[in-house]
Amino acid sequence: MNNFNLHNPTNVLFGKGQIENIANKIPADAKVLLLYGGGSIKKNGIYEQVTEALTSHKVIEFGGIPANPEYAVLMEALSIIKSEKITFLLAVGGGSVIDGTKFLAAAALYDGETPWDILTKNIRTEVGMPFGAVLTLPATGSEMNSGAVITRAETKEKYAMGGPGLFPLFSILDPTVIKSIPQRQLSNGLADAFVHVLEQYITYSVGANLQDRFAESVLQTIIEVAPKILKNPSDYEAASNFMWSCTMALNGLLSQGVPSDWGIHMIGHELTALFAIDHARTLAIITESHYTQNLDSKKEKLAQYATRVWDVTEGTMEERAKAGIQKTTEFFKSLGIDTKLSDYTADYEGTAELIAKRFTDRGWLKMGENGTLTPEVVSTIVKMSY
Repeated sequence: MNNFNLHNPTNVLFGKGQIENIANKIPADAKVLLLYGGGSIKKNGIYEQVTEALTSHKVIEFGGIPANPEYAVLMEALSIIKSEKITFLLAVGGGSVIDGTKFLAAAALYDGETPWDILTKNIRTEVGMPFGAVLTLPATGSEMNSGAVITRAETKEKYAMGGPGLFPLFSILDPTVIKSIPQRQLSNGLADAFVHVLEQYITYSVGANLQDRFAESVLQTIIEVAPKILKNPSDYEAASNFMWSCTMALNGLLSQGVPSDWGIHMIGHELTALFAIDHARTLAIITESHYTQNLDSKKEKLAQYATRVWDVTEGTMEERAKAGIQKTTEFFKSLGIDTKLSDYTADYEGTAELIAKRFTDRGWLKMGENGTLTPEVVSTIVKMSY
């Protein structure tokens, strides 16, 4: 097992009725900017619960953060933060709203030329404006980590950012919110969390037995609850396990002491930026091709995954590894998610070359856990995904 330094300061309040505790977590004299997305929280009762809990606080609202948090929209919110002298941010939404809030937490205290530099120059945020979150859509794990991904529509770019100053001070996870989530978003959340685990697990062994078991347990739980949650989102037990699995998939625990990949995500982000395909669906598009292309270096872990998670016990290591890849694709399809780029757009010719050029221009020349995911290999993977 590799050395690691684990620190996660986020206070998680999990379960029914936890939204009413928001007021106890925000300083009484704070001036709060309440951030949310397209307004669904005003239809499912969450908005009412949040505003009622904040009656003793001074609150200004900013809605309209899109599914892929858009830089131009966030800059409007940043203007409000500065003009209104906001001191605390509260994200009420899914990963996109929380990611957008993290960008604002960083940008509000950034004294550089332009906040866009935080993304393009990969500037870590050591200290950000304090913020909390009320999770309404399990998927990204953003409610308990310090990372975010931001899109800029005008340039069709999508960049990741992060730093120790971007952990939420608290996050409220109430599984009852899941009953109002559309099927498409439930499927996306299941797929997104699943691939988050794979990126930290299907690399190479460093003898981190407990870490492997942690990852496998999250994968097994997602597989187990997926049909239940899709059939009945009001099933509190299934919803609870779904929500906590999504959080555990990317709260920093699984990545400790082990190598991580993130190649699928880096390529998937480009597909979202170029074609506006749902983030989780871009991951499903790339996963099979990525693992097939990198079979030799990932064979041992893929076979272990197939055996422990999917009960594939017959065949050679390579045969079991390939079976694991196929089982993953079948799982995505069971969620109603297509797994080829051509399923989403007819305008895919040249995409592989464009993404490879972007990676080259950015200096992303040796990615993946072994540094072997070059722009040329990326191009091959994308073409395999057509």
